[in-house]
Formats: sequence, C-alpha cells, structure tokens
Amino acid sequence: MSKKSGKYLTTGEFAKLCKINKQTLFYYDQIGLFSPEFKNEKGYRFYSIHQIELFFVIELLKDLDMSLSDIQHYMQNKSPETFLTMMYQKKDEIVKKRQEIEIKETMIDAKIRLMQEAAKLDFNRIILEELPRTTLYLSRNIENIADEGFVEAISNFVDELYLSHLDTGYPIGVLTKREQLVKGEFSNYSYLYMEQPKPKKGYSYFETVPGNYLTGYHIGDEKAIDQTYKRLFSEMERLNLTLGNYALEEYIYDTVVKNEKEEYITKIMIHVREKG
Repeated sequence: MSKKSGKYLTTGEFAKLCKINKQTLFYYDQIGLFSPEFKNEKGYRFYSIHQIELFFVIELLKDLDMSLSDIQHYMQNKSPETFLTMMYQKKDEIVKKRQEIEIKETMIDAKIRLMQEAAKLDFNRIILEELPRTTLYLSRNIENIADEGFVEAISNFVDELYLSHLDTGYPIGVLTKREQLVKGEFSNYSYLYMEQPKPKKGYSYFETVPGNYLTGYHIGDEKAIDQTYKRLFSEMERLNLTLGNYALEEYIYDTVVKNEKEEYITKIMIHVREKG
C-alpha cells in the first residue's frame, strides 16, 4: 500500500499530529519501541492512522513514570488482560498522587492563611480572648527531656506526621502543663503538637479546653521567653484571673521567613479562669 492512498502519514506529519519532534519517532524506531507501518524503497517512514492511539498510550505511560524498558516489555507481550492490569495499576498510582497533591495543597493553604493573619497582628499587645475547642495531634510526653533528646523528639514527631499524613501545614507547637508553669519551668514542655482541622479516623487526639486564653507574643530568641511569660502572669493578676490547664506556644515568624533570631515571633496562649 502506498502513501498516495491517503491512509499513511510521513514522519513529519505524524510528529506534528502527536505534537512531538521527529527525533522522538526516530529514537523509538531505533530502540524497537514504536516503528512505522512500513518504509519504502528509499527508506522513508510511513505511519498508519491506526498507530496514533498506540503512540498516545506510550506517551501516557511515560507521563505516568513508566520506564521505556517496561513499556517495551508490554509491547512485546500485549494482551487485553495485560493492558487492563496495567491500567488498573496506573489508576491506583494516580489516585495516590492526587491524594498527595491535595494534602500538599491543604498545607500550602494553611501557611498562606496563617501568614496573612500574622500581618494583621500587634505583637506588643496582650489580649484576653475566647478560643474554641481545637483538635491537636500530640507527640509522646517530653517533660524533663535533655536538649539532645528534644531534638530527637522533634525529628521523630516530624517523621510521624509525614508517615501518617498528619502534617496539616500548621506550625509545630508546644504544650506546657500547669505543673511546669507554676514552677516557672516555661521551657519544660510536655508535648509537641500540630493542629488538625479535619481529624482523621484511627488516631488519638487531644482536644483543647474551649474558653478564655490570655494571648501574647514573644519577640526574639526563645532563651528570653521567661520575660514574656512574666508579663503575661502580671496581666493575669491584673485581670483577676488564675492559671488554667496549660499554655500553648506556636511560632508566628521563625527561620522560614526571618534570618535573625531577634525577629522571631512566638505566640503564647495561656488557658485562664476567673478567680473564684
């Protein structure tokens, strides 16, 4: 059958139709992956319109990260059953990738929202605010842990969040229980935590107490954070409040957006009650 029948395309025509360059077709032919329907006596390649679908499937598999050697293996062992199995496998992979992308999108949305909110804050103010119940995912207890152990605890918590798909894009915070606060051990944290706006089933969570929180901001290196806690406790006394169950700390600005520790901002939320 000749090209004049109108049922065949030259290499250039086929490449244009498939939106690729001719070199790709030459290479596929060279490695035996995808060859023209026939070559004439002068060596010119001609492709059948019936090959278009096969070429698109090859490109689809490439886009799905299937290696050329694996595609070649399929081409040499074609069958409806093999093709269907391959399509099911690739669909499962796409579903997984879509879920991963959605998780990352949620994380990015959270970071955008938090940064936009931070731009409106007055870091010199201490306010009494009513906060709703919030769901947190906690680390193991880290009270009285040594400095090197604290680094390990953070590393383990980050790994746990990643493996369990519980990283929501919110900052990793620390929860310090009342017992430590009363003793002035403001850096003797009880747990690491991350907020979970949409808790997943199958995990244990901690729910904060809804109610009044005295909120302030520590500016600078965390080594001097006890001074900010003292300011908060003085304000607590002035407002005739008493310490509640715990304090929560979260970075507003840290090394992600600031180069100097003097510019770091830590948000402190102390659960409080009215004195009886």
